[in-house]
Amino acid sequence: MSMVRARIAVISELNARVNPAPASGLVWLALSGLIVLLDAWTKTLALQHLALHQPVSVIDGFLNWTLVYNPGAAFSFLSDASGWQRWFFSGLAVVISGVLAYWLHRTERGHWREAAPYALVIGGAIGNLIDRIIHGHVIDFIDFYIGQSHWPAFNIADCAVVTGAIGIALAGLFAGRRPAVAKDRDA
Repeated sequence: MSMVRARIAVISELNARVNPAPASGLVWLALSGLIVLLDAWTKTLALQHLALHQPVSVIDGFLNWTLVYNPGAAFSFLSDASGWQRWFFSGLAVVISGVLAYWLHRTERGHWREAAPYALVIGGAIGNLIDRIIHGHVIDFIDFYIGQSHWPAFNIADCAVVTGAIGIALAGLFAGRRPAVAKDRDA
């Protein structure tokens, strides 16, 4: 019996050498870091050069830079709450980032259609988390509008979260639709 176990161990070791585990997708956290840095840099510029609630026209009739503070979530959800939402959304960002980092670890490095969206959401969540911890609110400054209808102001972190979420949804939607490999006709 010990001879069989020894042979299985040798075969398993040889198999591991021939077929090593695929590299983890954690390298994509570099993209998350880039999003965090870009988000922090643009928010710093907004704080230095914009006055609160004073629009600066970029494309007349379409885009302004307008500094606003959002204590809530997307579309100012729960912005009128008594302050508990700061810690709720902070905790949510930590949990979501942790889950996505775990999924990223389990994703092969080369599977960019899965890895990049995870990394984008992580970077955006951390960018807004930093704001909540330091300022007590998220700094938004990108203001799209048409006439008097304004889209809620947002920032680079928000762009990353939305883009990543769309990527995750699309990856899930098309996960089972891989191109079929041509079979040998002579077989």
